[in-house]
Amino acid sequence: MLRIENHPILGEIQKGRLVRFTFDGKELTGYEGEPIAAALKAAGVMVHRYTTKRHEPRGVFCAIGRCTDCVMCVNGKINVRTCVTPLEEGMDVRTQYGVSRQKPE
Repeated sequence: MLRIENHPILGEIQKGRLVRFTFDGKELTGYEGEPIAAALKAAGVMVHRYTTKRHEPRGVFCAIGRCTDCVMCVNGKINVRTCVTPLEEGMDVRTQYGVSRQKPE
């Protein structure tokens, strides 16, 4: 099981009802109130962003909101730290490219 139940710093993860959200256009489910990163990890998603220069994958590193490895585009807003942002029904979560901008369309 990949779901994070207890975090050494944040403590026990409070989760609510099962909700739907999208990740790069694919519908997934997670528990309302759990960190977005936890819901993604439970779904097998390990890459949250890619570096600009080398296109290297990044995922959860510190898991307490101090680094930028887990930042993603959430509901159109870039640089959202998914390790500390609670999941909500209908969120649109997308892989981010770089730390300050999105991949050119």
